[in-house]
Amino acid sequence: MKKPFDLHADYQPESFEFNKTFKKAVKEAIARYPKGRQQSAVMPLLDLTQRQVAEEGAKQHPPYGGWVPRAAMDHIAEVLGMHKVKVYEVASFYSMYNTAPVGKYLVQCCTTTPCWLRGSDKIVEATKKHLGIGMGETTDDGKFSLMEVECLGACVNAPMVQINDDYYEDLTPQNMMEVLDNLSQDMQATVGSQTGRRDSMPSSDPTTMKDRAKKAKVV
Repeated sequence: MKKPFDLHADYQPESFEFNKTFKKAVKEAIARYPKGRQQSAVMPLLDLTQRQVAEEGAKQHPPYGGWVPRAAMDHIAEVLGMHKVKVYEVASFYSMYNTAPVGKYLVQCCTTTPCWLRGSDKIVEATKKHLGIGMGETTDDGKFSLMEVECLGACVNAPMVQINDDYYEDLTPQNMMEVLDNLSQDMQATVGSQTGRRDSMPSSDPTTMKDRAKKAKVV
């Protein structure tokens, strides 16, 4: 559930340019494609934009997270030699690109069937109550935005959420609050399973190849 794509909103900056570090990454991304096919790099460049904005936003007061302004899309169109509307189409189609400002920590709650069967509705309600916001909203301090998403592919460790680039799995309302409390203080929260489960093994420990699991010290 993305925020509305508004090219003329007050929050849109007048200009955008990749900084020195990201300019190098842009050149590397474009170089992956054959000559004359540089427009294929539009998705990597949108991702780089979002990451640069996130880095800059983390230093601001209040902070904000990664998103893709219209000025950045226009700049990408110029760099790749393509029509602006083509960049707008890609950015507004894929859910991984935020086309409006978000909080420093973007909490994406999966509510698809496997997570729902494992109690994602309780995770969502606990998160809303703890942060004091609803879906599509951002906390007043700019720290958190909340979004509902479809399957994120970690069904075996449901329920789970994605916060920025990281997955938090095997959630309960209690350990979800612990994750949010750590992030609210800009402390590193435990990524992955919140119960100590390794990868996607059964919650009851391995049922096959037990000797190999012990040898690998995963049980």
